[in-house]
Amino acid sequence: MGVNSNRVNDFSSHGTTTEAVMPQTTEIHRVCLPPHKTTLQKLKQKLGDIFFPDDPLHRFKNQTSFVQKLLLGLQFFLPIFQWGPEYSLRFFKSDIISGITIASLAIPQGISYAKLANLPPIVGLYSSFVPPLVYSILGSSRHLAVGPVSIASLVMGSMLSEAVKPNEEPILYLKLAFTATFFAGLFQASLGILRLGFIIDFLSKATLVGFTAGAAIIVSLQQLKGLLGIVHFTSKMEFVPVIAAVLNHRNEWSWQTILMGFSFLAFLLTTRHISMKKPKFFWVSAAAPLTSVIISTIIIFCLRSKVHKISVIGYLPKGLNPPSVNMLYFSGHHLALAIKTGLVSGILALTEGIAVGRTFAALKNYQVDGNKEMISIGLMNIAGSCSSCYVATGSFSRSAVNFNSGAQTAISNIIMAATVLVTLLFLMPLFHYTPNVILAAIILTAVIGLIDYEAAYKLWKVDKLDFLACLSSFLGVLFVSVPLGLAIAVGVSVFKILLHVTRPNTLLMGNIPGTQIYQSLNRYTEALKIPSFLILAIESPIYFANSTYLQERILRWIREEEDWIKTNNENSLKCVILDITAVTAIDTTGIDLVCELRKMLEKRSIQLVLANPVASVMEKLHQSKTLESFGSKGIYLTVGEAITDISASWKAEP
Repeated sequence: MGVNSNRVNDFSSHGTTTEAVMPQTTEIHRVCLPPHKTTLQKLKQKLGDIFFPDDPLHRFKNQTSFVQKLLLGLQFFLPIFQWGPEYSLRFFKSDIISGITIASLAIPQGISYAKLANLPPIVGLYSSFVPPLVYSILGSSRHLAVGPVSIASLVMGSMLSEAVKPNEEPILYLKLAFTATFFAGLFQASLGILRLGFIIDFLSKATLVGFTAGAAIIVSLQQLKGLLGIVHFTSKMEFVPVIAAVLNHRNEWSWQTILMGFSFLAFLLTTRHISMKKPKFFWVSAAAPLTSVIISTIIIFCLRSKVHKISVIGYLPKGLNPPSVNMLYFSGHHLALAIKTGLVSGILALTEGIAVGRTFAALKNYQVDGNKEMISIGLMNIAGSCSSCYVATGSFSRSAVNFNSGAQTAISNIIMAATVLVTLLFLMPLFHYTPNVILAAIILTAVIGLIDYEAAYKLWKVDKLDFLACLSSFLGVLFVSVPLGLAIAVGVSVFKILLHVTRPNTLLMGNIPGTQIYQSLNRYTEALKIPSFLILAIESPIYFANSTYLQERILRWIREEEDWIKTNNENSLKCVILDITAVTAIDTTGIDLVCELRKMLEKRSIQLVLANPVASVMEKLHQSKTLESFGSKGIYLTVGEAITDISASWKAEP
């Protein structure tokens, strides 16, 4: 079907002689009802289509052996049993290289993203240790590198710091962060278990493009505190307060910090550019963050008596993740805040993790189960909340490095976790003199890639409503707040859905001469009108939400057609044919619309005919006894058969 045409007289260029050459058919096919099914059978099929479109239990069919079923069950719930038996030394060599490579990126990023969430740097490293271990057992992606990410860190930091200041109440803030992580994991796992993953589909690509770009700019502006050496800074995450804080504290700017920060920022951006231009040198950008940390730490250690104005991380305790079960906050004044933060950060983390996993799975021609991913990501965050971790998911930058370095299985996550463990046990004192400005430079380099201006331009070219959703999300995050910006974007996306549902497309159709094909007059210039017939197509289910609009729009088509007939002295309108091929569903309000429309046209001596109803629509028309009122010449299999049969009956009339 083509695009909607607003006026009948747009097609006067087709000629006032509206006769089309049509082949005459002698056989008229009967429109059949679908096979009878009980209400229980229909409900079972509908629920199956909604919640189990992939038929996850298909592998258990025709299996009689209990041992085989047990093995299939283990493979279904624990993907490690799928690839584990086929694991080889060759795979292990590749996974070791990949694991160590992504660990070199995960360690500085973990420390940096923890500071972005206003958490102690050590928590970022913990989040790169426990969650990857859990995911390597439960996850279905071979290339997803798990750990903290910038967007989830920003959301958690901005939402929690609005109510609790991390500097004033650090213990309470830490409790809320762990609790938010617990609820994020609980929400994620629940979506997977209940197979409700379609909920995250409301975060459309257009919404995420705008949101991530806005968040990237906010994150970048926040890093000006570290890059410029500012001591006092705003905790707000909006564009105006951040810029105001930068300008109001010019007296705190440190030239030493600025020199070091921008030097390493230039180094990191250069290595990133090299890796983007020549993918085989992926290791250059992967090793750059850790290299920057090592070099800058050595510089500060050697010049510690001369560079007092460059702030450093300070003391970091050694050891494994301490349990944090006793710090989970399940009652009190801030519980609602923790739940809300967990839901928002959990949705964003889930969306990013599944999108990244599917991206690299497509490149290697294997499938990632979305519901299993929700369960695995959710369970790893629940486990993380009990072991001093905050929200983790699949990172695009680390996963890209993991993919390019030749990772074969999720063992690369275990190698990464082991490398982080060694760091936690033995190397933490070495980070004492790591300057905070380097962490700011690492974050800036990572988030710059989130600004996808090419995708935004494509949205503008292809779909203006999608671009509006993108722009609303971007401006909302930039000038209002991160969670409200996300809410605005989702609101625009939902509005777009409602617009399509409540204002469906209708088309004026004509015959392509010499064929039985009927297509849009606006789309096909060779299509011609049929004398005394008005052929309309509806491209949407007919629901209570759009029935009034459809009635008004159809009556307007009829009125415009009659005006066109009077102007061109054509044959009077005798029949309106509704091609409902694209009407995939109809409710009781829609049935009432059809009945009322038929009665209104009957009073004006115009026949209403339905063409090509789908099975579900035909069944409801039959059950409501609407078919009886249409008679034998009210419903046809195709538009062509309807015109042929009705035209023949007119000729037979005296």
